[in-house]
Amino acid sequence: MLTRMTDEEWDFAVALFRAARSRRGDKGNDDRKFLEALLYFSVNNVSWRALPKEFGNWNSVWKRFWRLSQSGTFEAFFQLLAERSETAHLVQLFDSTVARAHISAAGAKGGRTVKRSAARAAGSRQKSTSKPTSKVSRSASI
Repeated sequence: MLTRMTDEEWDFAVALFRAARSRRGDKGNDDRKFLEALLYFSVNNVSWRALPKEFGNWNSVWKRFWRLSQSGTFEAFFQLLAERSETAHLVQLFDSTVARAHISAAGAKGGRTVKRSAARAAGSRQKSTSKPTSKVSRSASI
């Protein structure tokens, strides 16, 4: 992987991750490969389905991530990392993810956006009228 992390740094991170994990449930097969998958996912901004096969089944990685997220494992992991860091007090934001909303999520009213010009509208005939088109008088025979 192109993480620029040495094996010693990975060993340190994996040891902290294992300390942050719950003692209950399945522990997973390979913690380093799982953490590398999360790093690849966040750095390359890909979908879960786009994870390379070297990380295993994308759905298994996602399920493990979701399960650990719900249990608070990552908060404990980040806390342990911050406690052991000499520069953590300089970091204002540990993790940031950006999600862009679709343009239709901006709250604008939908519908037709092209408006007819006033000159063109004046030159065209009306499509409906509010006044009767002909005055019909009642016959006196009724």
